[in-house]
Amino acid sequence: MKAENKVFIKTFLLTGIVYATLNAGFNYADGEGFKIYKFLFHFFFFGLFMGLLARYSHKKQQKKELMETEIKSSDSKTE
Repeated sequence: MKAENKVFIKTFLLTGIVYATLNAGFNYADGEGFKIYKFLFHFFFFGLFMGLLARYSHKKQQKKELMETEIKSSDSKTE
């Protein structure tokens, strides 16, 4: 499995569960009952958004590191 996919899945699950749980806790504290469809909605969409954002950020960081290593290797060859 590619590193980008691992980052996406981990971020999706972790942030989705944390956000949905906190949101459900605040709703419960306000006197609302637990609604599974609302929990799943928050879990899925927030997790999806954060997972895609983390995947994009990871790919961008990988490209930056690759460019830096290429620059360093080309500098060492010219010396």
